Amino acid sequence: MASASLTERRILVLAPLGRDAEVIANVVVRKRIACETVADFAALTDRIAAGAAAAIVTEEALLRADTGPLLDWLGRQEPWSDFPFVVLLSRRLAPGEATGGPLSALGNVVLLERPLSAETLGSAADSALRARLRQYQAREVLADRQAVSAELAALNATLEARVAERTLALAQANDRLTAEVIERERAQQAMVQYQKMESLGRLTGGVAHDFNNLLNVVQGTMELILMMTQDESIRARARTAKAACERGARLTAQLLAFARNQTLDLTPLRVDGLFEAVLGMARPLLGRAIALQVFVAPDVACVVADTSQMEMALLNLAINARDAMPDGGTITFRATREAPPAGLLPAGEYVRIAVIDNGSGMSPDVAARVFEPFFTTKGVGKGTGLGLSQVYGMAHQSGGMAQVTSQPGQGTTIEIWLPAAAQDPAGDDTAALAGSDLTGARVLLVEDDDFVRACMADALMTLGCDVAQATSGSEGLAAIERSRPDVLLTDYLMPGMTGAELAHTARERYPDLPVVVATGYADMSAIQAAVGDGMVLRKPFQLAELAAVVRRSLQRQGADSGGG
Repeated sequence: MASASLTERRILVLAPLGRDAEVIANVVVRKRIACETVADFAALTDRIAAGAAAAIVTEEALLRADTGPLLDWLGRQEPWSDFPFVVLLSRRLAPGEATGGPLSALGNVVLLERPLSAETLGSAADSALRARLRQYQAREVLADRQAVSAELAALNATLEARVAERTLALAQANDRLTAEVIERERAQQAMVQYQKMESLGRLTGGVAHDFNNLLNVVQGTMELILMMTQDESIRARARTAKAACERGARLTAQLLAFARNQTLDLTPLRVDGLFEAVLGMARPLLGRAIALQVFVAPDVACVVADTSQMEMALLNLAINARDAMPDGGTITFRATREAPPAGLLPAGEYVRIAVIDNGSGMSPDVAARVFEPFFTTKGVGKGTGLGLSQVYGMAHQSGGMAQVTSQPGQGTTIEIWLPAAAQDPAGDDTAALAGSDLTGARVLLVEDDDFVRACMADALMTLGCDVAQATSGSEGLAAIERSRPDVLLTDYLMPGMTGAELAHTARERYPDLPVVVATGYADMSAIQAAVGDGMVLRKPFQLAELAAVVRRSLQRQGADSGGG
């Protein structure tokens, strides 16, 4: 048995008389059993305690010895152990003698009467060894069970803690999974909302582009009426219609900005006029429960900004402020000339435009994220999360910045810092027209829309131009070949050949031909890149703007010719 050592496999022999110990040991060894002889009973007891398989003892050694220590060891044996003895008797025992005295105290005893054969003695030794080996097997089984019991006890002792630890880990994993699911749903909802707004933006951009053409016809007609009549009643009505067209032009610019097709057109913009326009649009949207206040510092005149983008930004901020005051409140538009916080903007003069409400306010965590794209505290379908991010982007593109100050229950202030403009925007149409001397200028007008083409032709002829007309790009090229004009004025979006393609082809044939592209399309940088060094006129335009761009084109041609 692998777990029993050589010491535990040995058989001890105690036979104090003559050569009995030697003879017995030889018989045991011939059975291939380890054997050791001992001199006395005390030595036998020590060897048994150290480890042995069995003991062969003669009768005379047992009867003469002090068996107390051995019996004490036998009484303390482990439950699996029952140490075997083979006792060799020299005489036949009387009835009951084998179960009494020292023999009965030994417990597991095999009695053999001498004389006996070597085969009998060897068989007894082998049986004793095999019995002891089975006890060792029992010892192993008990040890394994005790180990398992100890392990179970240890596991039971820590089970509650491990269950709590595992439960906590599972709860944390579940929280992370729940947060990820919520974030994914929010992102999906935001994407759906974004795609919906993109589709709406494309539709809005197309409608606004076509509407610009219609406004251009009406506005141009009103300006021609103002130039041709002195009847004050008619002029008043024409001015009213012209003002409505200008307001419609601002509306289409805002629609194009909503469609995100409009690049910034940075010009000097009067702040008081900006506030007046925004308040006119905001009052019907805010309701009677919202009061509006305006303050423009005396030293504030103009800022560098895009008119339509700023109007849309302030209108968006007013609507957000209204939503933060469901029970009503006050919204204040305030403009002051101030020095920006150190290190946030380049040195220079700036105007701080603030939209202030006394609504519910925001926590620091929410306020820190308001300019992030798609972040919104409104429900799904009630906000895109793009309004404030567009305000932020517009402010930075204009050379300024945007920031927010808010506390729960104390309202919110959104600030837009913009560069102060050095001069007021020019607006004297009469003076501009008076400086326009276009008599005899030959202009080729290429426009596919009949109404727009007729209105533009009337305006150019009113300015003194000699106007030739074409309805398409290919027709325009043919007209250029027949009679080269002084200026090519073409629409941008036309079926077949676009205005940019027409301008490019015409300039290849006549490099010094001035080109003006008129368009209601909003991305002026893309158009400018397409037409090269040609000029761009945005629809709807004032008559003075038309005169100015044609005059500049002619002046540029004259400068180029003189330089040649």
